[in-house]
Amino acid sequence: MSEGPVRFGTSGWRGVLGEDFTFERARALAAAVGRHAAADCAAPRILVSHDTRFQADRVALAAAEALAGVGARPVIAEGPTPTPVATHAVRRRGFAVGFLVTASHNPPEYLGVKVVAPYGGAVDAKVARELEKGCARQLAAGPPPRGAVSNRKFRPTDAYLRDLARWLDVDRLARARFSICYDAIHGTGAGVLDRLLRDLGARVEVLRAAADPRFGGCAPDPSPERLAALGRRVARLGGRAVGLATDGDADRLGVVDRKGRLSETQVVALLVDHLARTRRLPAGVAISVATGSLVERVAADAGLDVIRCPIGFKPLSEALASGRASVAGEESGGFAWAPFAHDKDGILAGALIAEVASSHRQGLRGRLDQLEKRHGKSACGRIALSRRPGHLAGLRRLEEAPPSRFERSPVRAEKTPGGILLHVSDGFALLRCSGTEPVVRLYAEAPGPHKLAARLTAAAALLTRASR
Repeated sequence: MSEGPVRFGTSGWRGVLGEDFTFERARALAAAVGRHAAADCAAPRILVSHDTRFQADRVALAAAEALAGVGARPVIAEGPTPTPVATHAVRRRGFAVGFLVTASHNPPEYLGVKVVAPYGGAVDAKVARELEKGCARQLAAGPPPRGAVSNRKFRPTDAYLRDLARWLDVDRLARARFSICYDAIHGTGAGVLDRLLRDLGARVEVLRAAADPRFGGCAPDPSPERLAALGRRVARLGGRAVGLATDGDADRLGVVDRKGRLSETQVVALLVDHLARTRRLPAGVAISVATGSLVERVAADAGLDVIRCPIGFKPLSEALASGRASVAGEESGGFAWAPFAHDKDGILAGALIAEVASSHRQGLRGRLDQLEKRHGKSACGRIALSRRPGHLAGLRRLEEAPPSRFERSPVRAEKTPGGILLHVSDGFALLRCSGTEPVVRLYAEAPGPHKLAARLTAAAALLTRASR
């Protein structure tokens, strides 16, 4: 069992169940959350939810007991609950905080906790550090007291779907004449995104809808290698058929059409273009530093300013909540639209992508071709390397002494949290330690897929040399 402290990464706290993540630690963190919330109001109402992972429901109950033990009023969501549904409930129903038991897209052996602030996004870095300290004090003092928890379960999904439908073009979706295939990857999105689309009149079939703590033996991440079956099904359907996939807690979206998987940058560009043309966007667009430049060019053409933020959705959520941005997207499939969501929402994004597909005779690919013809293509991708001891030292060396050239071209280096960003004339390469898994992630943008593959290979070689 790990003896290290509980640490929040880019999206809460995660660890391998039974090693880094234990019931003892989850209870201690819940007690810290309850005490922190009680500083602002007596007996704070705190939403507790869980995903489909092994023991997630039991951890949620244990956390609720710890919250009650320190004077909070825990309200447990009924059954596995998508993170977007829980964050919507925190924001709209006046909860002091949300305690979400989920490890999102991590491999099946992981479990985690996302702590959600009243504005509907992750708590800021200052609060996260305070919660870490409170958790450490509780662990040193021993198990927190346990309080009684009501057997009544809170059902947030119906209200979420009603509210979301109000922001969608329901007439357009009802007129759609193409099939939508949805891959839930055994996660919490099953029965939510497909229900929404069916209720609005779309033709939907579902893959991997059954809850499975092992997620079919792979990480519930809508990455290219995970969506082979969805791609084959959409190809067989042909025409304007669309494939949608959400990760384990349904806050990320992957998109496939008959020609293959669209990159996250392409998806965000399509969504920004669609919302700019069909809705009023009073503010600009917030994107991560690893998101491709196609989004910037589409936004600029619509007269929208673009804010570049560090990796992780938390800075994007803060831009939305502050009014500096109306929409936000990132390189790993996260997207949010401020009137409805301040945190990434794969269900919202999936419904809007269905709108895009129904708005153009040539479907998603047709509209994407139009955008790329006007603004230029942008091939983006990422890979993950198992983190080795030398990798951390290598990243530090690159930060301290960045290269002056990369792929034989002049480079402008920029430090980012946990890594380094290398700007070249036709794209970038970003090397950083993951905040949620023991891996080093490499991101890149290039003019085409072959150059993209070469750039990712060159970034890996650069890290290897720096790690020696």
